Amino acid sequence: MVMLAEHYDFVIGGDPDRDTVDLAVLDTGAARVHAHVADTADGPGYRRMLTWAGENAPGRRIWALEGTGSFAAGLVVFLLDAGETVVEVGALKRARGAKNDRIDAIRAARQALARDEQGAPRSGGLREALRMVFACREGVLVSRTKAVNELKSLIVVAPEHLRAQLRGRSLTAQLTRIEQLQIPKSAPIEHRLSVFSLQSVAARVRFLSMQLAELNPQLLDLIKQHPAGLALLTEPGVGPVVAAQLLISWSHHERVRNEAAFASLAGVAPLETSSGQRSRHRLNRGGDRALNRALHTVAVTRMRCHPETRAYEIRRSAQGKTHRDIRRSLKRALARRLYRRIEAAVRLDDAPAAA
Repeated sequence: MVMLAEHYDFVIGGDPDRDTVDLAVLDTGAARVHAHVADTADGPGYRRMLTWAGENAPGRRIWALEGTGSFAAGLVVFLLDAGETVVEVGALKRARGAKNDRIDAIRAARQALARDEQGAPRSGGLREALRMVFACREGVLVSRTKAVNELKSLIVVAPEHLRAQLRGRSLTAQLTRIEQLQIPKSAPIEHRLSVFSLQSVAARVRFLSMQLAELNPQLLDLIKQHPAGLALLTEPGVGPVVAAQLLISWSHHERVRNEAAFASLAGVAPLETSSGQRSRHRLNRGGDRALNRALHTVAVTRMRCHPETRAYEIRRSAQGKTHRDIRRSLKRALARRLYRRIEAAVRLDDAPAAA
């Protein structure tokens, strides 16, 4: 365990926003607030913050920042380049009562002081490139799904002579036929606007499909560049999208200290709720839900077509476990296995450099 009070004299809590960053200095002995400052979230602002920290938190200090992968990303890079020590605090729990950026900065520092283990900031480089392409792909996919649903709805309410030409066809065939439709000037207004609407939405579906086709190879290429990418892709049920989410959530070596912490991050580690002589656990509904969804995808795929997993399901069913219980146990086991695969691949990749 790494308690900050044992190694540092001051902790600087930070609450970043889009344009500003609020900082508060606490001494690690009594957790008293020594100073507070708010400055701009840009290069000159970062330099002023570092100077301010040297004046108000001399000696051994550590920065505890929220949002190291978003609003605080630029500040994190600047501080690390300057030789400062930075840890990440998760989303702050909003207590009842007063709230402002200064209070949140103090709360970030105190949250770091109260923790036994500290999280390292998310890395940039390949991980950040992977995150950006993944996020862009997710946005395109959501928009494409919405556009396809909109197209299907338009076909349902289209005039019968148009609907008959599109009914029962695949999406690709429907798009091709819609693009071929003509709009006679003498046609009724309903016919003309139906064709116009269909062609407008079909063009949107085509465009988004082209974007998706361009992003998929880029995502796969980035995964293959990662030391653990090929190892993940060989795992049954793990495709490029799931592999990308695993690597984004894992981020870099030492961000997640062990497989138990990775399972907790994914929300697949049951939470103990024992009391007195009664021992029980409940489902963890917290953590990174995107990572949880990725593990869920792998579990469902393996339960459907992976012989070893199917044998495990049969054995556990015979012991009285429900399908849901088995899937939850499987997700916990997958978190352990996939975390170890990533860590082993990264250590193997670093071994020659260390030698």
